[in-house]
Amino acid sequence: MSTTTPCLCHVSLGTNQFEAAAQFYDRVLSTLGCQRLFEYPAAIAYGKAFPEFWIQAPFDGQPATTGNGVHIAFFAANKQQVDDFYQQALAAGAKDDGAPGPRPLYGNAYYGCFVRDLDGHKIEASFWDTTVS
Repeated sequence: MSTTTPCLCHVSLGTNQFEAAAQFYDRVLSTLGCQRLFEYPAAIAYGKAFPEFWIQAPFDGQPATTGNGVHIAFFAANKQQVDDFYQQALAAGAKDDGAPGPRPLYGNAYYGCFVRDLDGHKIEASFWDTTVS
């Protein structure tokens, strides 16, 4: 196996509001340069080159639920992308769960934000400033 192969292939989040979630993630992920790569009747894959993040109606037909302690973090290329992600998420109906800023607990290089999407999933945009030690 190549040492450049990422640890994760993709992450999927269930939604009870598929069309609204699609509009939400179209808007929010575009701030990070991500776009729809695949679309199916009840699933959409987002990414830059590969389908890394999916939203979908739960396969078993049961309601989607959130997991306590689970969150998804998206890479940002700079602090401005974190700020834009946060603002677009709130404008699209997300709930604030941590405004953009440094989190010294995570290390001096970290700058990020947290929001709850339309289904209550905790999502994050984070920038790691490799020039900071």
